[in-house]
This record gives sequence, C-alpha cells and structure tokens, in this order.
Amino acid sequence: MSDDVLRHIPALRLFARSLTGRYGDADDLVQDTLVRAISSAARYTPGTNMRAWLFTIMRNHFYNQRVKLVRERPGLEDCVSGQPTTPDQQYWHVRGREIEGALLALPRTYREAVMLVLVTGESYQSAADILEVDIGTIKSRINRGRRMLQDALGEEV
Repeated sequence: MSDDVLRHIPALRLFARSLTGRYGDADDLVQDTLVRAISSAARYTPGTNMRAWLFTIMRNHFYNQRVKLVRERPGLEDCVSGQPTTPDQQYWHVRGREIEGALLALPRTYREAVMLVLVTGESYQSAADILEVDIGTIKSRINRGRRMLQDALGEEV
C-alpha cells in the first residue's frame, strides 16, 4: 500500500494547494492526509481507487479544519506579514500567480472540479465520486469553471 500512496503525493499536493491557497499549508494538509490514510489503512478496500480515497480524506479533513478555524480566528487575513516584500521579477512567475489567483477566486465547487479534472488529471467519474455528485454536475462545473477562468484572465485558457 505504501508504494501506491507515494505515487499520488504530487496530485495530493496540487489539490491541497487549490484548497488552501498557500504552499506551507498545502504541505501540512498533505502530511495530515497521509497520516490519516496510514492510520486508517485497515478501512481501505484493496482494488478500489486509492487516489479517490486519499482525495476524499484530504477534502474532508480540510473542511473540518476550516470549521474549527472560523471559531478560533487568531488574526486578520489581510495582515501585512502575509504580503510579499519584493515584487515578482519573472514573467512566468507573475503569470503563474495570476492563473493561481484566478483558480483560487473560483467558487469552491467549481475550483474543486477544475483542480481534480483539469489539473490533477482525474476522470470525470472519479471526480464525481470524490466530490459525491453526479457526473453531469462535474461536467457542468468544469464548463462553467473554464468560462470563469477565461473571463478572469481575459483570454482563452
């Protein structure tokens, strides 16, 4: 099982980044997901989609943590300490941030579908299973998410 889990880490990191919006938080989320997956390995059914199982663990853990954070709010989100101190110098770095910002600005339902299907390469059916919705809903969310990205970036994605 450990070999199967390890090959899914890059996709987990991408999905975690889309959920959290920050690299450090994404790495923490991946680590928490892997710890939870290892501790509940007995509940995994061999032969089923491990990637979907891991994504489901991550998504559920993330939203459970968000509920807790709403109650604990330690500081303001617009704090100066979270802003970069030097401007970006390279075009692709800046463009990557623009795309990332557009992705993060999508409503949660569209962002999750777009990240799972377009970024991590999940099938429509797998994404539907992970998000616990119909496949038609996933197709609709992908279509609308693409349009929102195009509008946000001012060009064809």
